[in-house]
Amino acid sequence: MHQTEHSSRSERKRRDSFGMFDGYDSCSEDTSSSSSSEESEEEVAPLPSNLPIIKNNGQVYTYPDGKSGMATCEMCGMVGVRDAFYSKTKRFCSVSCSRSYSSNSKKASILARLQVTGKPPTKKAKVLQKQPLVAKLAAYAQYQATLQNQAKTKSVAVSVEGFSWGNYISSNSFIAAPVTCFKHAPMGTCWGDISENVRVEVPNTDCSLPTKVFWIAGIVKLAGYNALLRYEGFENDSGLDFWCNICGSDIHPVGWCAASGKPLVPPRTIQHKYTNWKAFLVKRLTGAKTLPPDFSQKVSESMQYPFKPCMRVEVVDKRHLCRTRVAVVESVIGGRLRLVYEESEDRTDDFWCHMHSPLIHHIGWSRSIGHRFKRSDITKKQDGHFDTPPHLFAKVKEVDQSGEWFKEGMKLEAIDPLNLSTICVATIRKVLADGFLMIGIDGSEAADGSDWFCYHATSPSIFPVGFCEINMIELTPPRGYTKLPFKWFDYLRETGSIAAPVKLFNKDVPNHGFRVGMKLEAVDLMEPRLICVATVTRIIHRLLRIHFDGWEEEYDQWVDCESPDLYPVGWCQLTGYQLQPPASQSSRESQSGSSKQKKKAKSQQYKGHKKMTTLQLKEELIDGEDYNFLQGASDQESNGSANFYIKQEP
Repeated sequence: MHQTEHSSRSERKRRDSFGMFDGYDSCSEDTSSSSSSEESEEEVAPLPSNLPIIKNNGQVYTYPDGKSGMATCEMCGMVGVRDAFYSKTKRFCSVSCSRSYSSNSKKASILARLQVTGKPPTKKAKVLQKQPLVAKLAAYAQYQATLQNQAKTKSVAVSVEGFSWGNYISSNSFIAAPVTCFKHAPMGTCWGDISENVRVEVPNTDCSLPTKVFWIAGIVKLAGYNALLRYEGFENDSGLDFWCNICGSDIHPVGWCAASGKPLVPPRTIQHKYTNWKAFLVKRLTGAKTLPPDFSQKVSESMQYPFKPCMRVEVVDKRHLCRTRVAVVESVIGGRLRLVYEESEDRTDDFWCHMHSPLIHHIGWSRSIGHRFKRSDITKKQDGHFDTPPHLFAKVKEVDQSGEWFKEGMKLEAIDPLNLSTICVATIRKVLADGFLMIGIDGSEAADGSDWFCYHATSPSIFPVGFCEINMIELTPPRGYTKLPFKWFDYLRETGSIAAPVKLFNKDVPNHGFRVGMKLEAVDLMEPRLICVATVTRIIHRLLRIHFDGWEEEYDQWVDCESPDLYPVGWCQLTGYQLQPPASQSSRESQSGSSKQKKKAKSQQYKGHKKMTTLQLKEELIDGEDYNFLQGASDQESNGSANFYIKQEP
């Protein structure tokens, strides 16, 4: 017996030398005995007799030979190849089961329970009666498999009706933006080396077993959080490939089953391919990569958010962009906040944005920088509501306003927050403290300035004069301006204005990783509660043109590459947020009317005739911090880094 234990330990050490292959080794009596005592009390049905299994270090393996004869362990109920069982009588699968059987009451036998009640055994049961009940085990397995298949049929019928990222990407050969492009998203900063060919342990759905079993799969293709997986052993056969969210609770690093005492069972379709699956796995997994052992913990930690319900914030007033109001956090989903304006009695007057959005600030922010603020009629905070700590909000880059700085009346180009598909001629209307600016769109401003919007001087949503021309973007001229094509030099001379100096704008262009054609999930900033299937169609330095699949280009939006309103493919599934699928022809026609009405309302508001009641703020625009043009850029001022800006005309 000592020789057996010694050889077993030696074999385990040899397997352990493969690193990530810990646990896929020969039987260790000590670990098999201890693992059974730590198992949960939930009821688990035994594996049927038509699958030979061997218990290895708390791990279950199955072999397809079946010709060696079957045996059932009278202690734990394990069904397996008879020759692999312990002792001459082959009554037990291990020494520990043999010892446990002799020291416990037969009345607690798992098989005894099956005989009396027909119920499946629990992991807590310790002893089996002597006579194996393979027939009952197999019958019960078949019954459970039938129920499982019925459940699968129902779930498939439901999912087919909805949108599937996997089918959408596979059928069109699309590519998705990698998770590393989204620093604000879960795992965005710690995604690591997760790529194609990484191996994971996942549920094995190609089997009729009554209990949940696992097998190893490799990543064939990555699309954001979603991965196309192929079970080991299928080689080039893609017949059973499947998509899943790599951050899901059923995805584990290789070695997790061994550590957790979960069964590894090869898919039924390929069970006949090998007689020694353990040797196959050793060969396939040697030198392979898997997920970090703490991957699930990192996922969980990255989905913890500091903002909580009942926190009070200052947020832009969606009906009057020029001012802020107090709102209360109603709910938090994946870092996105549903804010309800404090004066909303029925709690339906809400606004959605990300917790890192530049549209929200701590209580007292407006007063500190000189921004307009709508005072609440509520003089006393409601019970349970409390001010959000200032350190939780996104920090803006510090700027030096003591030297040459933006001034009122300077001209620039800016993304229109009421029509995010356009970049317009704009003017700095007011210079606030801490680098913030109030900006208006030329030709569309209300007389009272109620449609001015706030950007920070470092915002990626404002640009120097000439930015659109050098980057071949259509610049929207002031409404009513008839001297076309629009020329900045003529316009500045006619209006007696100066352009904001190029050097005051943010020229930083991060290595964001986006490419034209990449798929992602993006907030419709004109209706910020909606997150839609989208595509990157243009990239201008750090500026991205986002197209909503199935919709016309007029609904496209200019968004910064670091916007918190962009998410990887699979984000909605991971967080439980509802994803809006690509618009079909019928849905486009049914919604085009309301969309056109919104555009008309927008046009009327530009003239100051109508309030902004139908317009939802586009977080991305106001999301921008602020770019400002300073006094006249001279002929000597170059285009900036990488010809980011052009020189002014003489």
